[in-house]
Parts: sequence; C-alpha cells; structure tokens
Amino acid sequence: MAQKHTLSSAPGAIALLGSGEYLPVMNDTDTYLLSTLGGAQQTHIALLPTASGLEVGRPEYWNALGLEHFKQLGVNDIRLSSIIDHAGSDDPEQVALLEGANFYYFSGGNPRHILESIHDTAAWEVIFAAYQRGAILAGCSAGAMALGSVLISPRDVYAGQAPNWLPALGIVPGVAVFPHFDRMHGNEIWAQGFKRMLATLPEGHRGLGIDEDTALVRMPLEQSGSAASWKVMGIRTVTLFNRDGSEQVFQPGEIVTSL
Repeated sequence: MAQKHTLSSAPGAIALLGSGEYLPVMNDTDTYLLSTLGGAQQTHIALLPTASGLEVGRPEYWNALGLEHFKQLGVNDIRLSSIIDHAGSDDPEQVALLEGANFYYFSGGNPRHILESIHDTAAWEVIFAAYQRGAILAGCSAGAMALGSVLISPRDVYAGQAPNWLPALGIVPGVAVFPHFDRMHGNEIWAQGFKRMLATLPEGHRGLGIDEDTALVRMPLEQSGSAASWKVMGIRTVTLFNRDGSEQVFQPGEIVTSL
C-alpha cells in the first residue's frame, strides 16, 4: 500500500529542465526540490517515463537511471511507474502507485505522447490533485514541454510543416517550453523555424527557452493564487521570448518574476 503523508493547501514546486534528468549536473537542483518537502526521508517520488513509451527499452532505462539518482540523494521511497500509454494511465495498479506520492517526475521523449497517454485519465487526476496540495511536478525535455500551456513539434516545423500548436497540460499558463535551447541556437534552419513558431504562438503566450543542463524552478507557493517566484538553476541560461522576438535572458541564480 502506498505510504500516506501530509501535503499543504497550496501548489508545490515546479521544475522545468532543458536536459539532464537524473544526472549529477542536477544534484543541486534536486536536493533543493527535496528540501521543499522536508528532505529526502520525507520524499515519496514517482518516476514517469511516459514520454519514451514509443521507444523500446527507454522507459526501463529512465526508471533505472532515476532510481539510482534519487537513491544517491537519500530518497528511500522511489516508485517506478510503467505508465507508457493511455491504458496504463487508467490501470488501477499504476494509479495506486501514484497515490500518496509528493514528487512526480516526467523524463524525456515525445511530448505529444505524454498528452495522448495521460490527458483525462485517472493517473493525471491523482497527480494534479496532489500538485494542488503541495506535491512537486518536474519535467525534463518533453516532460517540461508537456507542463506548459501549449506545445509544438519543432522537428515538424524545421521540416517545412506549418506550426501546429496543441494544448498542453497547462501547469505553467501562457508559456510554450523549448528545451535543449542552446543546442539549437545559432542554426539557421532552427532560427527561421523558431521565428515562425514564435509568430504563431497563441495570443497571450510566450516562449521559454531552457538550455541543456539547466532548470527553471518555481518555488512552492505560500498559498494558492499567490505570486510565483522562479529561479534559474544548473549551469546555463533561460530565455523568455515574446511573440515579436524580443527576449530576456536569465543567468544561473537569477530570479524570474515575470512568468
């Protein structure tokens, strides 16, 4: 039976990673996240390899990597989910594994597969309810994209297709997340495609570019509806874009209050 614990009455922390899930480069970031729950011994984490569900062997890879990572950080209760499709998100055994957790971590892969797998399911109902009561939501790469308000497939745009924005999970409103941002930056094909994506962002949305080995972390809210404060963690930068291409660049350690 899943261990129960006390959550708060306000949403928990959010971590959006450009890359680096379960790697030593994220030790400081994850140690901070654990501290918001009272430390490693008070943490009950569920690993969700959902985004890689279409890739043979990758869910097992991410779960094994995450298990070792959080064990090294002192966490004892590490739950390895096998939610890799829509059926799994309604599987009673998998849903029970999520209950009582206070930290949910989505690793990388295909962002649209996360939406197709978890939207309007019992699993997401448990996760979202726990988040509203203080549980952490973390997403890396595709996982970070899914936590935004809308998402797109950059590869499709680079291949010449018209930008096609899809509703994401909406945890971070008004934002489209672009992970691996520094790796793509400077490539001319990427630059032209990125301009097209920004120009077609839905009204009221901004682009959020997160470099590799970098995280943008929202501290837990004191109460529901209170002002959010975000911090750049990791080793590179975060860039906030408007639809017209204007930008703000934030360095490691800087606080972002404009989200």
